[in-house]
Amino acid sequence: MFFLEVVVGISGASGVGYGIRLLEALKGRCKTHLVITDSARKIVELETDLEVGEVESLADCVYSPFDFTAPFASGSYLLDAMAVVPCSMGTLSAVATGSSNTLIARAADVCLKEKRKLVLVPRETPLSLVQLKNMAAAAEAGAIILPACPAFYSRPQTIAELTDVLVGRVLDLMGISNSLYGRWRGNAYNGSDQSGGKVI
Repeated sequence: MFFLEVVVGISGASGVGYGIRLLEALKGRCKTHLVITDSARKIVELETDLEVGEVESLADCVYSPFDFTAPFASGSYLLDAMAVVPCSMGTLSAVATGSSNTLIARAADVCLKEKRKLVLVPRETPLSLVQLKNMAAAAEAGAIILPACPAFYSRPQTIAELTDVLVGRVLDLMGISNSLYGRWRGNAYNGSDQSGGKVI
C-alpha cells in the first residue's frame, strides 16, 4: 500500500534523464502517474538508450498527453504532489497562463488551485524575458521553480551522480525523503565543521 501519490510529467525539453531518474527513485515508494508528451518521447530516443516503453514501465499508471479523463485532471482526486521534469518552455507557458491545453498543464493547474505541491524543472538557456515572466507567474501562483542546475559541492564524479543531485532536490521539495546526494555540510567538506572547528 502506498502512502503518497504523485504525478510525473516529462515534457519535450532536453534532460529527459532527470525525469527517468525521478521515476526510478519513486518506484516502489509512491504510486506514480506518468504523462510523457509526444516531443518527450522523441527526446527519450535521442538522449537515452531506452525505449519509451521501458520508461513507462517505471510508473504505476501511464496516460496519453491529452487524456483529460485521467483521475488527477480533477481537483476532487486526492494527490500529494506533481513534478514536471524536464519542463519545456511551452509547458511552462501553459502552466503560467492556466491554459490547461494538455493533461500535464491541466494537472498542474489542478495542483495550483488545490494548493498542492508542484515542482517545475525548466531546462533552457539562455532565458528570454518571456520565459522569465512565465516562471515568475507560475511561482506567484504557487509552483516551485527548480531550474536544472545541479550543485557541485558534493563533488559528483559521473553524469549519474550529477543527475541524482537534481533529482534529490526534486524529491526534497515534493516532501519525499531520500539520500540520493551529499547534502551541504559547510566547512566539513574541507576538513572543518560549520563553526570553523577542525573535523576529527
